[in-house]
Amino acid sequence: MKIAALVRIEGDFWRRRRVLVTGHTGFKGAWLSLWLQSLGAHVTGLARGVPTQPSLYELARVGEHMDELSVDVRDAAGVRAAVRAVRPEVVLHLAAQPLVRRSLREPALTFEVNVMGTANVLEAVRQEGAQVRAIVAVTSDKCYENPDGGPLPDPVGDSPPEAVGGSPPDPDGGSRRFTEQDRLGGADPYSSSKACAELVAAAYRSSYFHGGQAPALASARAGNVIGGGDWGEDRLVPDAVRAVERGELLRVRNPEAVRPWQHVLSPLAGYLLLAQALTTEGRARYARAWNFGPAAEDERTVGAVIERLRELWDGELRWQLDAGENPPEAARLALDSSAAARLLGWRAPWPLESALARIVEWHRAHRAGGDMRAVSVEQIESTGIADFT
Repeated sequence: MKIAALVRIEGDFWRRRRVLVTGHTGFKGAWLSLWLQSLGAHVTGLARGVPTQPSLYELARVGEHMDELSVDVRDAAGVRAAVRAVRPEVVLHLAAQPLVRRSLREPALTFEVNVMGTANVLEAVRQEGAQVRAIVAVTSDKCYENPDGGPLPDPVGDSPPEAVGGSPPDPDGGSRRFTEQDRLGGADPYSSSKACAELVAAAYRSSYFHGGQAPALASARAGNVIGGGDWGEDRLVPDAVRAVERGELLRVRNPEAVRPWQHVLSPLAGYLLLAQALTTEGRARYARAWNFGPAAEDERTVGAVIERLRELWDGELRWQLDAGENPPEAARLALDSSAAARLLGWRAPWPLESALARIVEWHRAHRAGGDMRAVSVEQIESTGIADFT
């Protein structure tokens, strides 16, 4: 049966809709909250503190235009009370410990936030979320087992469809891209925690969130998200921004690594389209895992991205190879997002070249003392994929 594609983010759907966003003070959560505010949604954010200084959340005055609850997702009782009080119709779960290096320093914390935090949000909806129609739980492209920098060969034998599978080899001879059916796993605490979060979501979906009036639950996998207003630790673009702002030399760990770069508004558009689909009559078809990654031509090396940023910053960015000891990283990460394009009508608003230009534009406006809420909202509206009327 052919599923009709959802090609736009509908203002009528989001206007006055009660939406709970966990992790709204983080980089992705703040951009998502801004977008929902622009659409006229009644947004409530759930987070404990602001993860970076400076932050998009503060510069764009995100918290001034929404309700907020100071709750840590590790606090199961607090999360349940929040869901009971807010009575959300849509839950967008973004709260996470998102840093690989921090996961190596604090593995138990990483599992607590990423795994039990996800379980606490889903359990709160199960116990208190009678009004919830859709849940999108955001994980990461690093949830896939990736021992050699690429997807595993197709498995043999009978295995659960959410745990294994595969796509055909890349016709250009490179490693094939991860599909949603590829094996989950992780050799480091961060990757493992994201794979575990996927398993938690799958368990809740099959055991509780199906049929009748139960909410529809989907998970979303995206990685290497870039955009203005990110000051996260040990991330390439934020490190480049800091190097420019301080007039320092940027040290790059692995310039030959290939990553699926995409502007933050690209996967966020996917999350919003997915939430819409989860409330439709055929919503059971959308209650699954989804990849949101860029086109193959935007899978570039770290070195290529840095060189283009150097050009866009008119030579202000200077870099060299970091010869110090660094944690191991996959040589290649690539996602097959054809299902999202085909079934949700999702597409990236900008190619990588435009995304990098938008980042430099945002940070130049910040350095010039611009109104960063206005700048950010203008970038959201310029995507052309949402109905703000």
